[in-house]
Amino acid sequence: MKMTYKERALRVTHPVTKKLLEYMESKKTNIGLAADLSSQEEIISLIHKVGEHICVLKTHIDIIENFDPSFTKRLQHLAEQFGFLLFEDRKFADIGHTVLQQYQGGMYRISEWADLVNAHILPGPGIVEGLKKVGIERERGLLLLAEMSSAGNFITPQYTQSAVELAMEHADFVVGFISQQQITEDPRFVHLTPGIQFQDTQDVLGQRYITPEIAIHMHRTDILLVGRGIYRSTTPKEDAIRYQQAGWNAYLSRITQRRCISL
Repeated sequence: MKMTYKERALRVTHPVTKKLLEYMESKKTNIGLAADLSSQEEIISLIHKVGEHICVLKTHIDIIENFDPSFTKRLQHLAEQFGFLLFEDRKFADIGHTVLQQYQGGMYRISEWADLVNAHILPGPGIVEGLKKVGIERERGLLLLAEMSSAGNFITPQYTQSAVELAMEHADFVVGFISQQQITEDPRFVHLTPGIQFQDTQDVLGQRYITPEIAIHMHRTDILLVGRGIYRSTTPKEDAIRYQQAGWNAYLSRITQRRCISL
């Protein structure tokens, strides 16, 4: 994909994708913060430190121990203030009727505040159709889990290709993928890659890490999801800037290289 984020923002029609690409271009960042923390206050404090350096904030709302509904209102306010999208990493994985209720109801009411959610495609097209009934009217976007960063996962190339085909069928709602690499050159879809650290390694629970340069330049992904490398840091702002600079420089290098080749 040779287009810049700016060029893609001008071309895409989905409001979530357009807004995301515009944030990335204006802030010069392709970093998503995986704020996998269990305290509202910790997350809010972290946003104030790194919000200007990210384009996406990823949450696990169901691990927050002191959750109350006002928290998501605060997240929305901060997202607007700093310029990033809210991504609830819910990983829906049930029949359409069930995920519809999980998305719009319960104590979390995810569809009311999360710009992005994600889903496994194992249940089949019904999962997308169920989420779409709620999400499309609220101008939300869905990411399909096409690849995972955990060692020994059972996702096959055929499964990944099925995710691409399903996204094509529902491009009015599906905006991209959670993947380890670019799996389609269609500029409508964004690729978000978890497991990003400056060291290419693996943790004790099988999470595999790759560097920003490998993810952006070699694997041609769009957005780097960084978790522990920022939120466990004693200097999260400084490390967020380091990831921002590394990710953006890798993107510029990729774009420049490809344009030189095409000349």
